Amino acid sequence: MAITSKMVKELRDKTAAGMMDCKKALTETDGDMEKAVDLLRQKGLAVAAKRAGRATSEGTIQTYIHGAKIGVMIEVGCETDFVAKNEEFCKFAKDIAMHIAAVNPIAVSREGIPAEVIEREKAIYVQQALDSGKPEAIVEKMVVGKVEKFIGEICLVEQKFVMNPDLTVQDLLNELVAKMGENISIKRFARFQVGA
Repeated sequence: MAITSKMVKELRDKTAAGMMDCKKALTETDGDMEKAVDLLRQKGLAVAAKRAGRATSEGTIQTYIHGAKIGVMIEVGCETDFVAKNEEFCKFAKDIAMHIAAVNPIAVSREGIPAEVIEREKAIYVQQALDSGKPEAIVEKMVVGKVEKFIGEICLVEQKFVMNPDLTVQDLLNELVAKMGENISIKRFARFQVGA
C-alpha cells in the first residue's frame, strides 16, 4: 500500500511522533493505522527504557487545588529547560497533580513505599486468609496477590490514570518520554487535605 502524506499526518496527530517515525511505522505495518500506533507505542517504551538512566536536573513544579480542600504540588524532572518549558510537559505534570488529588497515592514508585506499610498490610491479609480457613499453602499465594494489588493502588506510577483508566501513570510517562525524546521522571509530590 502506498503511504500518503495524509496518512503520515494523521498518525503524527494521533501520536505526536516524528514524521519519519510515522512514515516508517506505516510502511512496516503496510498502512494499517492501528498497528502503526501500536508499533510507535512499543518503540516509545524502548526509548523510555534507554533514557531511564539519564539525569533529570531540569523540570517543573506544578500545583493543583481542588475546591480549596485538597492541594497537590508535584515536581517532574526532565533533561533540558527546553522540555521543561514545553506546554505538553507542563500539562502532563498538571494532569498527574490532578490524579494525585483524586487517588491519593502514598509514593511515586514501589521503592518509596515504607516497608512497614507493606508488612502491616501483609499481616492483615495473612490473618484474613487464615481466619477464612484457607490452607497455609494457598495463603502465601493469596497474600502475594493481595499485596501486589495493594501496591498497585498506592504507588503512583502503577495506578490507573483517572482520566484514562486504560493506561497507568507509567504508560503516560513512557509516552511522554518517547514524544519529548529525553528522560522524564516524577520526582516527588505532596498532597494536602483540609482536616486530614
